[in-house]
Amino acid sequence: MTKNLANCKPSEFLRQTNKIRHYVQKWMDITELPQIRKRLPQIPEGATAEEKKALLREQSMKNLSDMLDSALDKHPEETIGVLALACFIPAEEAEDHPMDEYLDALSQLMESEGVIRFFISLVSLAQKSGK
Repeated sequence: MTKNLANCKPSEFLRQTNKIRHYVQKWMDITELPQIRKRLPQIPEGATAEEKKALLREQSMKNLSDMLDSALDKHPEETIGVLALACFIPAEEAEDHPMDEYLDALSQLMESEGVIRFFISLVSLAQKSGK
């Protein structure tokens, strides 16, 4: 079993999550996820509430698609770096490990409520910082 945030010691968790916090700040800038997320649709004057809701829903789906394109297609090395750090692998060594190692770890991470709460708070902090 690969060491990761879901199965490490508390002191390791704290040190590693601080490394991840710093890396994610740079990753968010590189991928431009906060800017993509903030994109709003052009809502015509006089649009009904239902029309506005539909336009917002459509824009949200486009934003999600654009965020995935940025993270997974345009910046895959940086994105896998986040997962590598969650597995105590230096981001610069991420490509030296097989994908199934990351997928197994990802499964463990997704099952850990504490890890999920950490990543949610990390995103929240990034959004509050205006990035």
